[in-house]
Amino acid sequence: MITPRLDITSLHAAYHSGELTPHQLIDTLLSEAATRSHDPAWITRLSHEQLAPYLLRLEGESPGSLPLYGIPFAIKDNIDLAGIPTTAGCPAFAYTPDKHAFVVARLIEAGAIPLGKTNLDQFATGLVGERALDDYGVPGNAFDADHIPGGSSSGSAVTTAQGQVSFALGTDTAGSGRVPACFHNLFGVKPSLGLLSTRGVVPACATLDTISLFALSADDANTVFNVANAFDPECAWSRRHDFAVHGQRYGRAPARFRFGVPFESQWQTDGDYTAGMHAAIARLEALGGEKVELDCTPLLAAARLLYEGPWVAERFHAIRELLESAPDAVHPVTRQITEGGATPLAVEAFDARYRLAEYKRQADTLIAQVDLMLAPTTVTHPTKAEVAADPIGVNSRLGIWTNFMNLLDYSALAVPTGFTDAGLPFGVTLFGPVFDDLTLLSLGRALEARLGLPLGATGLERPALDHLEPARDGTLELVVCGAHLDGLPLNHQLTERGGMLVEATLSAPRYRLYALAGGPPARPAMVRDETHGTAIDVEVWRLPIETVGSLLAGIPAPLGLGRVELASGEWKTGFICAAGALHESGEARDVTEYGGWRGWLAQS
Repeated sequence: MITPRLDITSLHAAYHSGELTPHQLIDTLLSEAATRSHDPAWITRLSHEQLAPYLLRLEGESPGSLPLYGIPFAIKDNIDLAGIPTTAGCPAFAYTPDKHAFVVARLIEAGAIPLGKTNLDQFATGLVGERALDDYGVPGNAFDADHIPGGSSSGSAVTTAQGQVSFALGTDTAGSGRVPACFHNLFGVKPSLGLLSTRGVVPACATLDTISLFALSADDANTVFNVANAFDPECAWSRRHDFAVHGQRYGRAPARFRFGVPFESQWQTDGDYTAGMHAAIARLEALGGEKVELDCTPLLAAARLLYEGPWVAERFHAIRELLESAPDAVHPVTRQITEGGATPLAVEAFDARYRLAEYKRQADTLIAQVDLMLAPTTVTHPTKAEVAADPIGVNSRLGIWTNFMNLLDYSALAVPTGFTDAGLPFGVTLFGPVFDDLTLLSLGRALEARLGLPLGATGLERPALDHLEPARDGTLELVVCGAHLDGLPLNHQLTERGGMLVEATLSAPRYRLYALAGGPPARPAMVRDETHGTAIDVEVWRLPIETVGSLLAGIPAPLGLGRVELASGEWKTGFICAAGALHESGEARDVTEYGGWRGWLAQS
């Protein structure tokens, strides 16, 4: 059978309809895996026999009873899956746990099916995805094998992007769950520290580690997050937070918000990534955001602390016994970095902690000016050859905008926003204070709805998103089709009222456009015509609700406000004209053939 879309919405629809069963899906995925032979994205892939208990768990259940019913996922190989070796990318370190990691157990209880353990930068030390031993191989980027996959959660990103699984678990200490997401057109959730238990995770820096999520869509990320997010009384780092109690919910992005952006001089991005940042800023502005440029010096200063004093010592602490007994078992670059934590003085550790406290105070004051922050996820996408020539220098550059997040106790979400001229994915990171996770996911979903990117590296179209009304904040989205369009003579009536362009789009193919007598140089009239209608060029503008009355007061009959259907299927308020009113308005010229008001003006 043909492999179906693996996003959760599509799989559950196929299960509901009877078109597919979990057994059939697993058979298909395993057959496809067999054709790949050795796949360096995986360290261990489960067999039919090993998967049988997980399928048996689903008998008598359905997508209605289990939120992750029949959903295949991958696990970074520094996270425990009972009965399967955990290697952390190092055969000499490997052990076989008798229990699942806390988060893995919750996912399986919710119906998810673990397909195996994925490759990584050894001991989760790196952002490149190139610090894997020859025992396992090094994954190639799913879009271009000459470019790095990003790390340390390389295999988790590759398998999700390629459509081998629906989602994957990674870990994130310094960007390991965000950089690979950026390089693979995926959502990368870096939860607030403590929301996802790290019991059953091989530590990199235990005080900073979190399990991260790779997903094809914001809705999938939210579904998995809802299951994985639970307080674990047996995890020393677990923290309680009830989003509902704090009035937080997923999916209702604010219609107006302020977002902080670093000064462009601080971005340090290459050309493609600079262009991508400008495009992302424009997208957030179109969603109702107001850009606020901020000096992000304290954030960047905090990032530079990560490979100093206590946090390098913490990495050394995690694998000290192995380094002392079998140093050659550790990747040379990982060993070089980690051994630097063997000898720092305690006074140096306290000095670093004191500096971090000051940067935290400054950073919190900075981001309190806005509702959320926007930054590049990373600054470039290097080739494998570039990393081989300068493994530590290139890696350090990739972490400029990721290293500070956990040090400063922030929530973060990597969001795919487009592609470079070379056809490689680009993305940005939305971040904010601790426990802002659902706010970030909601805005990520709003961006996703506007962008229409394919699913990962599969080339498959993204399923249509269910429409969610924006949070009520005193604004109205208005569809315009004539002289109020951007740059035309009456557009000032919108901008003077604080109007903001949301998007240029098309109406549903059910309208005709007329030019009525009057100026300037005529008045547009869009009339619904189910039989002979077509799609008309329109724009959606967002206005403060208190200004709409004065705008409407100046609109001459027979025009008025009504509901307009867009090509997306959404209905929004817009300027319309009743068909019968055309005869009362005097001369009415049908200009539908020009596709829109601008097209007609160009021909006049």
